Amino acid sequence: MTTQYRAWLVDLDGTLYRARPVKIRMAIELGLGGWGVVGVLKRFRQEHEHLRDSLDHDVDSPFLEQVRRTASALGRDESEVKAIVDDWMVQRPCKHLAKHINAALFDEIRAFRTAGGKTACVTDYPAREKLDAMGATELFDCIIASGESQGPPRLKPHPAGYLRAAELLGVAPEHCLVIGDRDDADGRAAEQAGMAFRKERA
Repeated sequence: MTTQYRAWLVDLDGTLYRARPVKIRMAIELGLGGWGVVGVLKRFRQEHEHLRDSLDHDVDSPFLEQVRRTASALGRDESEVKAIVDDWMVQRPCKHLAKHINAALFDEIRAFRTAGGKTACVTDYPAREKLDAMGATELFDCIIASGESQGPPRLKPHPAGYLRAAELLGVAPEHCLVIGDRDDADGRAAEQAGMAFRKERA
């Protein structure tokens, strides 16, 4: 199925690594010393799901829009909310990721690149620190991550991120395969972009 495509566009969380054990480890860490930030993180995730459905125009950074809306809803400073999210959702999980990588998919991606295929990581959250922690940065020709340079203007299931990746790789959508763990996000985005989809559970 996968050899007919010229580019693979790969989701990060839950695809490149097994999310469940990482979430368990982070829940333990929150329980031991993070109770003061639980409300912020919960609201941030709620705003993410809300933005998936309600954002009807392009923005510079959906990630920062999430931060802004979370801060507004909770009456907190935006810089404080961003620092909490960066700490607990980006930096702290990194120390756990290498233990839970999707090794089979890593091997597939390496083989695909060796055969001349192009690759991109497409995600709704900052990615580079996590990719570095997994030793996965070198697997991708480009990274389309919300909250980072060249990030998507909309969240999945909007196809903007995958279409931007295809454009940067110079590959037509019909020659791209999206690999992700959520039918309602990656799958729908791929369909709307005119790309094939493969569901991957890390």
